[in-house]
Amino acid sequence: MKRHGYIIGGQVQGVGFRPFVYRAATRLRLTGHVGNTSDGVRVEVQGTDEALAAFAHALEHELPPLARITSLRREELPLADGEAAFAIAHSEGHHGHAVLVSPDVATCGNCLADMRDPANRRYRYPFTNCTDCGPRYTITHSIPYDRATTSMSCFPLCPDCAAEYNDPLDRRFHAQPNACPVCGPKVWLASAPEGDPHIPGPELAEGQRAIERTAAALCAGNIVAVKGLGGFHLVCDATSAESIALLRERKCRPHKSLAIMVPDLETARRVA
Repeated sequence: MKRHGYIIGGQVQGVGFRPFVYRAATRLRLTGHVGNTSDGVRVEVQGTDEALAAFAHALEHELPPLARITSLRREELPLADGEAAFAIAHSEGHHGHAVLVSPDVATCGNCLADMRDPANRRYRYPFTNCTDCGPRYTITHSIPYDRATTSMSCFPLCPDCAAEYNDPLDRRFHAQPNACPVCGPKVWLASAPEGDPHIPGPELAEGQRAIERTAAALCAGNIVAVKGLGGFHLVCDATSAESIALLRERKCRPHKSLAIMVPDLETARRVA
């Protein structure tokens, strides 16, 4: 039996790295713990030479899709007597950090499938995410990356989301932005303010109805400010010369190209 300690730096927080380590160590019957620190991720694993070698191989060849290791330091540690399992430890932070926070990542195929399934509790819920996708950089206040240090801290997990968050076999295991229609952010549509631009106008709709009314407003030639993770997108119907002219007038941008949003590469090929 031996015990190895790792300090792993890079893009290793907010990308499902701790759940990956937990599953790998548990599969190999290693004991120890993993936790976020300001220097990256700290791992201690204890077991046979064969299991430790397999764990080292997993770190090199089986990383989550968004993880990227830029530094790895390993050391031999004294054996821990009486340790019976592997655990995810509480995060430890200090001034300064050496962690690369993941950028916001487009919704993955599994989450899109959840949103399209009428039987799924996240059906048409626009803030769906998991450890492979969703917001990261723009919701992070400080390192180590935990829900309490993100803008999701004011949305306590409901029992169903908490069960996913704590299930090592779930793809939302320790997904910090995890949310659903019961406990997560809401979507709503508000009208343009009248008079003072700093005073929001009246709320017109929320949830799916807000999305439907937004689509109708775009089709009617209106301009909509859509709140994104890092700011607002000003949106209009790209096929309407009148809407584009109005957007150019309001933005004081008479000539410079405007971006066209498309759902996939095939659509981009059809329009360009």
